[in-house]
Amino acid sequence: MITRFLFIVSLVFSQSSFCGNFEDEFVTAAIDRTRQNIQYDGSYFSIAYPNGDVPPMLGVCTDVIVRTYRALGTDLQVLVHKDMFQNFSAYPSKRIWGLTSTDRNIDHRRVPNLQVFFARKGDSLPITNKANDYMPGDLVTWMLPGNLPHIGVVTDQVSQETGNPLIVHNIGSGPSLDDMLFLYKITGHYRFVPHKYNQISEQHSISGARH
Repeated sequence: MITRFLFIVSLVFSQSSFCGNFEDEFVTAAIDRTRQNIQYDGSYFSIAYPNGDVPPMLGVCTDVIVRTYRALGTDLQVLVHKDMFQNFSAYPSKRIWGLTSTDRNIDHRRVPNLQVFFARKGDSLPITNKANDYMPGDLVTWMLPGNLPHIGVVTDQVSQETGNPLIVHNIGSGPSLDDMLFLYKITGHYRFVPHKYNQISEQHSISGARH
């Protein structure tokens, strides 16, 4: 009886560890972006495909997201392009930029496109004014003054003054870690866990069920 109890406790703990693996790695990769010397530059670049990137010393808010996921082995350039190619009308490229086809150089570097992708392939979460509703690894989008869309990553670090989770983002002076969650109008709240993390969790659950 005691052995079975210890096994169940061990199983639950192990599943929690696997589930938390994404959050830990994603937040660590995002915070690492703040240690890079990046000049804000939203110029159009012709880049490779797959795994294409703008010059490493340049970038905007979306490049923080792209590079953070890429550090985990997930290429948003490819994922966004494939979904847009198959479902172009679901994306705002024609409405906003007058485009009639995909562009692998820039599609994944535009906040409105990422919003659609994360909503389609991940989870759209409630937009609230409660700090506790925003968890490490979540993605948040805002509309800045001048109708400028913005995106950042929620971390596990918390402001001692406000209790708000700190955000990794690039608002113009390079990637930084700031207490800015509620400074601007929030337009989206998402969670996108790469498939490989779901596979690990599913495999672990199946393995536990067999015992």
